[in-house]
Amino acid sequence: MAHLIFTMNYHTAWGEQVCLCGNTPELGDLNEDRAITLDADGGNWSAAVDIEEATDIGYYYFIRKGGYTIRREWGSNRKIHITKGRREFIINDLWKNKSYHSYLYSTVFTDTVFRHERKPLPSKYYPHTLLLNVICPYVSGDQSLMITGECQELGVWDLKLAKPLSYIDEGEWQIMLDAKKLPAKSEYKFVIVDKKSGEAVHWEDGINRLLTATAAHRGNTVQVEMGLLFHYQGFTYRGTGTAIPVFSLRTGDSFGVGDFADLRKMVDWAALTRQQLIQLLPVNDTTATKTWRDSYPYSAISAYALHPIYLGCSDYPLKVKKKQNAFLKEAKELNSLPDLDYEKVLSLKTRYSRELFQQEGEEVLVSEGYIAFYKKNESWLFPYMCYCFLRDKYGCADFREWGDYASYNGTALKEMVDTDAEARVETQFWAFLQYLLHQQFSGVKVYANERGVALKGDIPIGISRNSIDAWVAPDLYHMDTQSGAPPDDFSFFGQNWGFPTYNWQMMEKDGYAWWVNRFRKMADYFDAYRIDHILGFFRIWEIPLDAVQGSLGHFRPALPFWIEEINRAGIPFDEERMVQPFIHEHFLADIFGEHTEEVKREYLEITGWQRFKLKSHCNTQRKVKQLFDNKKDEKSRRICDGLMSLCAEVLFVRDPQDHHRYHPRITVQYTHSYRYLDTHVKEAFNRLYDEFYYHRHNYFWREEAMKKLPVLISSTRMMVCGEDLGMVPDCVPSVMHELQMLSLEIERMPKDPFATFTDLQRLPYLSVCTTSTHDMSPLRLWWTENRELTQRYYNEVLHHEGVAPAECNITICRQIIERHLRSSAMWVILPLQDWLSIDEKLRNPDIATERINIPANPEHYWRYRMHISLDDLLKETAFNEKVAALSGR
Repeated sequence: MAHLIFTMNYHTAWGEQVCLCGNTPELGDLNEDRAITLDADGGNWSAAVDIEEATDIGYYYFIRKGGYTIRREWGSNRKIHITKGRREFIINDLWKNKSYHSYLYSTVFTDTVFRHERKPLPSKYYPHTLLLNVICPYVSGDQSLMITGECQELGVWDLKLAKPLSYIDEGEWQIMLDAKKLPAKSEYKFVIVDKKSGEAVHWEDGINRLLTATAAHRGNTVQVEMGLLFHYQGFTYRGTGTAIPVFSLRTGDSFGVGDFADLRKMVDWAALTRQQLIQLLPVNDTTATKTWRDSYPYSAISAYALHPIYLGCSDYPLKVKKKQNAFLKEAKELNSLPDLDYEKVLSLKTRYSRELFQQEGEEVLVSEGYIAFYKKNESWLFPYMCYCFLRDKYGCADFREWGDYASYNGTALKEMVDTDAEARVETQFWAFLQYLLHQQFSGVKVYANERGVALKGDIPIGISRNSIDAWVAPDLYHMDTQSGAPPDDFSFFGQNWGFPTYNWQMMEKDGYAWWVNRFRKMADYFDAYRIDHILGFFRIWEIPLDAVQGSLGHFRPALPFWIEEINRAGIPFDEERMVQPFIHEHFLADIFGEHTEEVKREYLEITGWQRFKLKSHCNTQRKVKQLFDNKKDEKSRRICDGLMSLCAEVLFVRDPQDHHRYHPRITVQYTHSYRYLDTHVKEAFNRLYDEFYYHRHNYFWREEAMKKLPVLISSTRMMVCGEDLGMVPDCVPSVMHELQMLSLEIERMPKDPFATFTDLQRLPYLSVCTTSTHDMSPLRLWWTENRELTQRYYNEVLHHEGVAPAECNITICRQIIERHLRSSAMWVILPLQDWLSIDEKLRNPDIATERINIPANPEHYWRYRMHISLDDLLKETAFNEKVAALSGR
């Protein structure tokens, strides 16, 4: 039997109790209702526990008041091995608060950048043992943590005689000392040492520590100093990475599209060039129409399933050589194309996968690995299998057209699979394919981690309204709306993504389980993730289903105005004038030109002197779009665009949940309706507008975000980054800083409304800095788009005199990239296109083809691929050495 004495010095408020909970029956089996309450003696708390068997125990402390847990200490549970037999353990603990450097406990650092071989807990102790447990997440893979001190046993301050600590896990280190060789008291310190040179990298801050081994000097006693904090206040880390979509990768083994097997070579290049991270776009299955429209990676049919197009076929060759050679020939032709031919590649990959299923399926489906995978993932995998079968059977992804299966019914679907032979084989095929994808992609993560490279994923803010998630649990979404983004630098009219918005009230009831499960699935493949449109966790831009453009949307949740508030602000509210489209004779010619009379005759009705309204067949943007869908001539395009704009000629948008409240229409100052207001009403409207969009919701939206984000972030140990571009409320930076979420910083998209360019030397440390994103023009293309802006950048930012060159040459590209790499951000992650821009030989001669997406175009074809292969890039020694030198920030 081991006798454990836990002690902690902790100052509590009146009525608070310090409690101890662990993974053994004596410590409550991690059930806080059965936890041990420590006894208080002033600020000192203690408890004694007897444990019968030898075991590894994990435990933590929490504070209880009035029978309720009011706070827990931060981080993972403490760990210690208890030996069998009569022995006393005196465990001196320190309460663990969240550290400013808590990002170092993400798997980006613990499993990758600061990766160390884990050592087991000591299972045997000296008769007189002093065990030191140190929290020090600052040690990189080529460094070690040492202890040295004034006594002989600790090396008399000589680093050559210092003792190394063993890495336990998640930034924790331990060393077991023989207390008989130690004086009762002596000074010491911890130090981080370079493994190769043996030189000190950093002595911990502050005065020397005092090593007191009094308890350990007693016989048969293990004295444990648990959770000692290595003091390193000035620690900063500077990381470098590359952003590239998986579909854009190109190798000699590609089947016309980048895949998970190709990703290994991308890891090789990152490691070779001393980079620590690769950032990807979403990789979930988007197969809805089986056309190029499915190339849009942010419209997944499943929040969990991987896209079959990313299966690296080179890892799974067919045994029949004739078939294999035929596929390889087709793959070579598609791989030689400058861009992705999505439809042909999808067809090729699907046919190859079916051949592979015929070859391997029977054996794989009975394997232990597959059975374990299916059992763990059945909650999403079974609906996915059935969805794919029914999608193909009915020829559409709209489950509302699936007859008896329009509403998800697990029992009925299980009966279908059991009784329908075709359904059984087809569903097994899709499950088989997901298993291979999982094996391959999770294997790439291991491959990357071993080489010091982390993978960063992307979590889309929305789901497709025809997705499996909407089919299985429609009550989690507002299916009668669509989401998007308000007008910004990406799109003058705003963005309409078409996704339903989230029913957060319903999601809250089960602790946001759908989101938590989604994040945990991401952790199978990534060490970090980017939350697309982080603002959606504060509020989402919700657009009526009858609208096409984002300009007619409103924030949800929000605090719209009552009519009384609008009147009190100095705006005499008139619903017909302000909520219905304002259409006046005077500006129709500006919109429609020579077609004005035709428009008045065919599409407008007179409502008063020089006033009109839209006829019923074209009084919404959706109706207008349908009228002109198949008309591509210039006249039709102008009339269509004009009618769209007339639909948006409103000053206020009625709240769909409360018809007595109203939102000021976003960017209303650009409308004719606004221009026709009296001057004093304009001024009053501007004040109301500014109050609504920049002040009214700050505390409200902060509370909304803090309900959700802490739960989701704590569900995994991935590093969290938020895409916080656009119309950012004041509450967003403070929430992201509090939760240690990294922001996104772009020089040409300053968050300061009075700045033209972001000051790279004043970026928040907890941020990701980049030259451009997938939604923007790469560096060289941007240089050509606005000569006035380029000239200002050339003179004011780069500090060159004279006229800016017409082309962004390699000298300028290198200067821009070097400026970014010198920024104050923790991470600099550059698109591969911009890395290649610094080399005359490797840069793409056709800069227009380097752009990945155009957000203003909802029907953009995502098809960009590298113009050179990774095989060739890996051989470019001079370029790779250049990138490696730059990456060493």
